[in-house]
Amino acid sequence: MTAVDHRPRPTGQEESRAKAPAGLAVWFRDLVMGMRFAVGSGREGWTRTLLTAVGVGLGVALLLGASSVPSLLGNRSERSNARNIEFREQQAQRSDSSFLFHRVGSKFRDKSVDGVLLRPEGSHPALPPGVDKVPGPGEMVVSPSLKELLDSPDGKLLDDRLPYRVVGTIGEAGLIGPSEHFYYAGSDRLSPKDSGTNRASAYGWQIQSPGMGPILLVLILIGCVVLLMPVAIFIATAVRFGGERRDRRLAALRLVGADNHMARRIAAGEALLGSLFGLAVGAGLFLFGRQFIGAVDISSLNAFPTDLSPVPALAVLILLAVPASAVVVTLLALRGIAIEPLGVVRSAVPRRRRLWWRLPIPLVGLALLAVFGTVDKKTESINSYAIGGGAALTLLGLTMLLPWLVEAVVARFKGGPVPWQLAARRLQLSSSSAARAVSGITVAVAGAIALQLLFTAVGDDYTKETGQDTSRAQMQVMLPARDGATTQKMIAAFERTEGVSGVIATVGSRVASPGPERGEGGYPLNTSLTVGTCETLQEVSRPGPCKDGDVFVIKGTGPGAFEDEDLPKVVRPGAQVLFNGFDDDGKIKGKPRRWALPRTIRPVQGRPDPTGEHATGLFATMGAVDIKKLDEPTARAMVRLDPSVPDAAEYVRNTAARFDVTANVFQLMETTDDRRFVSVRNGLLIASVATMTLIAASMLVASLEQLRERRRLLSVLVAFGTRRGTLAWSVLWQTAVPMVLGLALAVAGGLGLGLVLQGLADKTGVAWSTVWPLPLFGAGLILLVTLLSMPPLWRMMRADGLRTE
Repeated sequence: MTAVDHRPRPTGQEESRAKAPAGLAVWFRDLVMGMRFAVGSGREGWTRTLLTAVGVGLGVALLLGASSVPSLLGNRSERSNARNIEFREQQAQRSDSSFLFHRVGSKFRDKSVDGVLLRPEGSHPALPPGVDKVPGPGEMVVSPSLKELLDSPDGKLLDDRLPYRVVGTIGEAGLIGPSEHFYYAGSDRLSPKDSGTNRASAYGWQIQSPGMGPILLVLILIGCVVLLMPVAIFIATAVRFGGERRDRRLAALRLVGADNHMARRIAAGEALLGSLFGLAVGAGLFLFGRQFIGAVDISSLNAFPTDLSPVPALAVLILLAVPASAVVVTLLALRGIAIEPLGVVRSAVPRRRRLWWRLPIPLVGLALLAVFGTVDKKTESINSYAIGGGAALTLLGLTMLLPWLVEAVVARFKGGPVPWQLAARRLQLSSSSAARAVSGITVAVAGAIALQLLFTAVGDDYTKETGQDTSRAQMQVMLPARDGATTQKMIAAFERTEGVSGVIATVGSRVASPGPERGEGGYPLNTSLTVGTCETLQEVSRPGPCKDGDVFVIKGTGPGAFEDEDLPKVVRPGAQVLFNGFDDDGKIKGKPRRWALPRTIRPVQGRPDPTGEHATGLFATMGAVDIKKLDEPTARAMVRLDPSVPDAAEYVRNTAARFDVTANVFQLMETTDDRRFVSVRNGLLIASVATMTLIAASMLVASLEQLRERRRLLSVLVAFGTRRGTLAWSVLWQTAVPMVLGLALAVAGGLGLGLVLQGLADKTGVAWSTVWPLPLFGAGLILLVTLLSMPPLWRMMRADGLRTE
């Protein structure tokens, strides 16, 4: 007998409830539904989604650029090491692959022009990276940027300095950056005996870069936080575009049966789709923008487009974090909103924002920096987590304080002109959107102030005085003089050079004692000999009366003077000295060339010359010695330039190159900056320009989105007779009030953060000259964006704004 089941059969509604998804399936269903609503709600839905995509895309593009910095630096370093010529303590032996090389460097206006002279010693010399063939004598291969400069009208002045015929260009593998001015030139005059000329047989010498000091690490870490925080804030703001229209749709969903949690998940799905489109837009902007990275050249910092490749792990993190943040931010934004079937209630009586939980955030950040942000200069280490986390918390706290500050201030606004009343009422009803609009610039200005205070405080530690006196001379030229006649011609050539108002010229060599006595190292007793005019002697000593034919002994004085112990033993009135040099074994080279010193040799006190060097040794005027007998003389010219001639320095470099392409020419400077400090400063400058550009573009997008949300309201006001000028001034006031409050908060927060960071570097003081331009720049940026939003505002005040779909 068959048993009969008398239990009631489930209804269709109960079956569907039993099969309803749960857990992650519910999230997936609701998120997908929200994405469908985002693209299926007509033109308004697509506009909102595209605005969100553009806003998120701008942030993603900058994040991808930031994640490419390690690759960029690594690629530049690899190419630099690949072209470094192998150099060891023991010079390479001559072989079929060996070559002689001599590095030469110059400048053309504000650009560095560096090169290497090559002379192959075999039939298969090693090739530099990016070069197919070693250039022959009188030929050179150049970087594309240098070739472009040489072919330009301005290149004629530089072409006169490089007496070579261009036979090719250097490939990307042989250049550090696309804007680098670099060349390889062939020369048949190089000799292993020449000073500065060496032998090698390979390229690819790995040079270990010196480590960054702890203060530079702090600067880099704070710079990363300061530059990326505004990006994160704006991405969080962009995913909340279209809030008011979205809320009306959510109310409709509640009316057809969706519960509150489902409505919020659907809203998160809409934001998710916008963020996914934003990833695509950001990737496109990044790929498009990096094609122009080669045109960016700040203090010789430039890179090839292929260098700007995101680190895979960081790229994956961005791809996952941006959509996840869109969902989380949307859910948090809707947490305080009651979505009901008949509408959205944003707290009919809005609760006032509380200060008690907002104020501790920046205070905790500053305390974290002050207490745990250690900087150990001995071990050159820093507590990166405490420093980075403290700075991030401080800047995040400012964004938390800004809405409270705006709400607290605008709540007290009463009366005034009609535009002011409209702006005040709008701010009182919805101060959150106004605060979000300027939160990015607030954080950026606060971080920039803190960073600038730290840069200014530690800048003196990375700037050294050279001791050079640029009022007496502006350039120095050093070049080997193969004979005295050439030296005299060189001096005369500099005096005739265009833009030169004076020349302090000397010829340097050494004289040795003919006696058997030996000094340190087994070499003959010897001392330096400087030959020049009486006018030159005035620049290196205080000689008193001087006439051609006199001989002096210069005794160096001051902390930088060199005490020559051999000087009194070699230089004695009436004694004989040798012009000959000596080899590595201490033996006199060649036939002795003697010089009988005069019986009257007056000692004089030395003084620093224009380059800051303290002269010492034997000084002879031109009529006292035959400079043709000097051994391996070196000509030195300190040149005074005529400031009325723009390219006077270039004419001097060209004159030096005509005598010897290996001449060492450099400009005198009273101070010099640490190269690593300059690199960090320039790198942060480039990143700051990119961040400010993003902020300007993102603020414009946010402004257009807010105007679009109020399009119908503006049209209604115009339809009822409100003048358009009144509405325009109202919009300006709505921007100006949060801007002033935000910038005031930025100055206060930036000063606090900057002073704490200065404490880490054991510095104090506020350089106000570096503070006040930053809020003014931020204010100008906001006003510019507001003015750019005026044309769309006029269009949105038309009567057709009353239409609906």
